[in-house]
Amino acid sequence: MLIKPFYELLPFIYMIIGILSIFLLEPNYAIIASVVVYLYGAHIYNLRSKNRRTDLKRKRKSGFMPETLYGLMPFNYVLIAVSLYHFYPRDSSTLFALCLTTYGGYLFLRRVSFRHHRLPRGMS
Repeated sequence: MLIKPFYELLPFIYMIIGILSIFLLEPNYAIIASVVVYLYGAHIYNLRSKNRRTDLKRKRKSGFMPETLYGLMPFNYVLIAVSLYHFYPRDSSTLFALCLTTYGGYLFLRRVSFRHHRLPRGMS
């Protein structure tokens, strides 16, 4: 069994390893594997996040996008930004990558605000 601090950081470690591998590795198969590791970390984070939601189900807005894709949106923005910055290093793409990363971070922080552990009633 893993200690709790390490267990909580595990999805982020996967995503950081994926992003760093995109920058550091050259072969195409390694970059594809890096993207898979990054998306795997994002998927694990989304599974945990879905379990920790504290907002009421009846107040959630239903959208046209599948829940899995919707949950991956902030991470996809960051992945697209990193890919843009790495594979097309121009001045305009750097600015666009920064904007995508900022927006992905904004979406991530917005979603984090509704996902916390709640103790059952009578336990606090």
